[in-house]
Amino acid sequence: MSNTYIGRFAPSPTGPLHAGSLVAALASYLDARAHHGQWLVRIEDIDEGRSVPGADTAILALLDSLGMHADGEVVWQSRRKQRYQDAADRLGSLAYPCGCNRREIIDSRLGVAPDGAAIYPGTCRAGLPEGRGMRSLRLRVPDAGQDAITFTDRFMGTLTQHLALEAGDFVLKRADGYWAYQLAVVVDDADQGVTDIVRGADLIESTARQIYLQRLLGVPTPRYLHVPVVRNADGEKLSKQTGALAVLPGDEPAAVQALLEAARFLGLPLERPDTLASFWRAAISAWSALLAEREVRA
Repeated sequence: MSNTYIGRFAPSPTGPLHAGSLVAALASYLDARAHHGQWLVRIEDIDEGRSVPGADTAILALLDSLGMHADGEVVWQSRRKQRYQDAADRLGSLAYPCGCNRREIIDSRLGVAPDGAAIYPGTCRAGLPEGRGMRSLRLRVPDAGQDAITFTDRFMGTLTQHLALEAGDFVLKRADGYWAYQLAVVVDDADQGVTDIVRGADLIESTARQIYLQRLLGVPTPRYLHVPVVRNADGEKLSKQTGALAVLPGDEPAAVQALLEAARFLGLPLERPDTLASFWRAAISAWSALLAEREVRA
């Protein structure tokens, strides 16, 4: 095992693993193996209201059947709420209570962020309006002109996001009481020592917010690599909400076929192998060649 590379795959157990999730899992696994590093699995079930009973164990069983074995103990976010509270406490006055409901935020938004979220105008920055209680917990971002976060994506190169203009003060704890993804993922990655994050490009707009949180909490910033997301015939990101079908290989040939389709989507020019073992040998080699061709050095 390498001591310098720790990667992870972090599925949400809102249903079975589908083709789009398999692409992200495969990319993260191949990157870890190509670097002789560790590959961890984390169940991102912090939004317990959307979690489907049994989906987590089904995902883990499927990964094992595909030959994708985690190198450490699986972590469940729902068991780590105190860690998120501790992190929020460390943010001090930068984390502030917000009493606005969704309609008020939409009506007063400064614009729409690249990921589709309403940009919060800072209504409660100076304190809750009289007679209003806390609905959510938000993080104050730097003012415009001091809000640029720049990072290097290993495939896409140097990217910059202006937090005040493109994100606004974002939620750390939601109105339903659940901790938000942005805080949970930063705390989890730091606690697990993750050095490299390989995930779908739909999450690239979250990266600047996560880097900002990492800096505030004094934890390392991992390297990032975002891969294309699988889309359906209408151009929508493949998801359970857009009719994505579960990956359900019943035997080794079916497992090889599912992995081969994911690998080809990632641009790996693989011939059909006969066994899982031969697939993994060829795929790791092909991923290493792809990195040599495409990777941007920070």
